[in-house]
Order: sequence, then C-alpha cells, then structure tokens
Amino acid sequence: MDRLILLRHGKAEPDSVSGDDFDRRLAPRGVRESADMGARLCDMGFAPDVALVSTAARARGTWEAASVAFPNTRPSFEAHLYHADSATIRDAARGALASCATVMIVGHNPGLQELTVQLLREGSAPAGLIAKAQRDFPTACAAVFLFDDNGRPQFDGLFIPER
Repeated sequence: MDRLILLRHGKAEPDSVSGDDFDRRLAPRGVRESADMGARLCDMGFAPDVALVSTAARARGTWEAASVAFPNTRPSFEAHLYHADSATIRDAARGALASCATVMIVGHNPGLQELTVQLLREGSAPAGLIAKAQRDFPTACAAVFLFDDNGRPQFDGLFIPER
C-alpha cells in the first residue's frame, strides 16, 4: 500500500517584509509546531520517501523544521503547490506515488483540507471524523492516508498540533 501525508504549513507571520503573501515566513510558534509534527509523524513510522513542498516561504520553513525528523527524505520544491486546489494536490500526489511508497505534501489550505475531506468520504470514514476534518484543519495539522492497489483511500490518521 502507498501512503500519502498531507501537512499544512505551520503558523505564519501575519505580514512579510515585501508585503507579498508568498513571502510570509513562519512565526516562532509555527517553527515549533512544524518540528513537533515532524517528530510525531516520524515516531509513528510515517517517514516519506519524497516531500513535495510549496515554494512559499511558510511551506519551505515548515519543511525545514519538520525535515530534521526525516533525514533520508528527498524534498522537491513545487511552485504549483502554492495555494493549489485539491485536484492539483491530488495529481501531484498520484504522480509521486507512481515511483515512491510514501509521499508527503507540504502546502496550504483550503486545498489540503478539501482533499482530506474528499479522501475521507471516498474511504467511507465515519461521519464524525469527516465533520471534524471539515471543521478543524489548523496550521501544522497532518492527515495520513493509505491507498490500496485500486487507488482507494483508507484513513490512517489525523494529527492536530498541541497548543
């Protein structure tokens, strides 16, 4: 089975020096939460072969903090993941899973949350879990899915940072 880890970027600063949303960096809390989530995922055995990372500063910072837990993971910085919709994220995951067993995508809402909810529905997850994912997918949150040989998703974990 293949595994997909969806990781929302950590808490970002409200503004960037340039004034551009793309350049917003992680706030200190975002660095901590991203590092903690990386360690938590690693402790559970969720180590990606490749990480597809949005090129936005806050996503790159999230990967930098989380990657300490994944020294053997190859990052790939992907401009098209910046504010990507769920279909774009899913296509990127599908492409990477063709050659890797475990893929992590570090990106943004609403695309990551929408994809999480879609995969939960497709995998016949309990209604309460779907409602939880619709209601709460905060920064540095991770959703993990397994895919069978037919591409059907199975929920493998929803991890919300402790605050």
